[in-house]
Amino acid sequence: MKKGRTRTEIFESLPVKRAVLLQILPAIASQMVSLLYSLADTFFVGRLNDPDQTAAVTVAGAVFLLLTALSNLFGIGGASLIARKLGLKKADEAKQVSSFCFYCGLISAAVFGLLVGVLSGPILRLLGAKEASFDYAKGYLFYSVVLGAVPTVLTTLMANLTRAEGSSVGASIGVTVGCVVNIILDPIFVLPFGLNMGAAGAGAATALSNCIGLGYFLIYLRKNRGKTANSVDPRLLRYGGRHAAQVLKIGLPSALQYMLTVVAVSAQLRFVSKYGSAAVAAVGITKKLDQLPLFFSIGVANGLLPLVGYNYAAGNYERTERCFRFGVMISLGFALFCVLVYELFAPQLTRIFIDDAVTVDYAASFLRRMVIAMPFMSVCYPLITKFQAMGKAKESLTVSILRKGVLDIPLYFVMDAVKPLYGCMWVQPIVDTISLTAAVILNRRIVKNDKQKLAAQ
Repeated sequence: MKKGRTRTEIFESLPVKRAVLLQILPAIASQMVSLLYSLADTFFVGRLNDPDQTAAVTVAGAVFLLLTALSNLFGIGGASLIARKLGLKKADEAKQVSSFCFYCGLISAAVFGLLVGVLSGPILRLLGAKEASFDYAKGYLFYSVVLGAVPTVLTTLMANLTRAEGSSVGASIGVTVGCVVNIILDPIFVLPFGLNMGAAGAGAATALSNCIGLGYFLIYLRKNRGKTANSVDPRLLRYGGRHAAQVLKIGLPSALQYMLTVVAVSAQLRFVSKYGSAAVAAVGITKKLDQLPLFFSIGVANGLLPLVGYNYAAGNYERTERCFRFGVMISLGFALFCVLVYELFAPQLTRIFIDDAVTVDYAASFLRRMVIAMPFMSVCYPLITKFQAMGKAKESLTVSILRKGVLDIPLYFVMDAVKPLYGCMWVQPIVDTISLTAAVILNRRIVKNDKQKLAAQ
């Protein structure tokens, strides 16, 4: 932030719709660029028309997703606490939180990358990698996770911390820089006219682009030193113990959600792998398309987090609810639009990624089933983020566990038995319906309690 006054104006006095749009539009834009970055790997590897290599990126992508869990552990936990510290006018403590989160993220990512390097073989076999795609998956994993863990985790972490102080534009630029570089590098590293590295090249492009994204955030902090509420000053680590419990209380549910997502994705891939590489590749393509409304909702949620956290800590419960409701209306509206488009144009959309007829047929069928979950997800995800922003660890953990890992794994067994292969694609709509119901009930309790607090004042 250039000026504390500007931050205060956005969080406290700007009309709700304008404040929300100022926060969520840059966050949505950065998520859309992130989506292109995510799609780029599958798209350019798909240009090789080799289902084995596309399947390899899908399988290894489950491990890559764990890096998001690590970044959220300290990024979401830290962002929530920073926003609340600023709402309480404690900017010095916000700096202490950011330094603690940065170095914890760095160390955790380095250890994780090392472990994946040592255990990549068993990990990929556990995820269901077949012999035809195993070496491709291992190459992608080496570059994207073993070498790329630290910059990947820290780039996402710093984006969350930067957004938490109201600098949504600064955070979005950092994410966008890395993503654009990745999109440029992918064809050079992957395709025959360039380095011809195939799936491994996609991983290398990802790692290098995240190094550049991290470089942006470090330069941003240096240029805004004295103006920003964030810091990577190692001397502030001596205060880390004061904030560790509060960061982890909120960060753990967010990290757990992504960890359970990996478990759920792995379980789904193991069921689908029985039907061959084309089916696995189709799941990967379907999940990439499924990410459009998901990333949009994440952008809305990320933009709402500092507004909700700041106003909730300041006791302005009415503004908190008005900001949240307006943001969710935008998220839900876009998800409904995606349902319509995906149902109508499923084969055409899947053919963008690969020309293999069998894979396209699978992917179109999968997409038309999984798309039903999007409207439920578009409300559920912001609700989870709202709980995180408010410091409601129990509610956040409850819905996160319901949404990923607890219900879906048993349902995969049931639905695959009822309708082999295609039944698995109905699991997410069922799970999101249940988890959204739980989230709405928990949110109503919180709102009711807040109204009672206001009435008692």
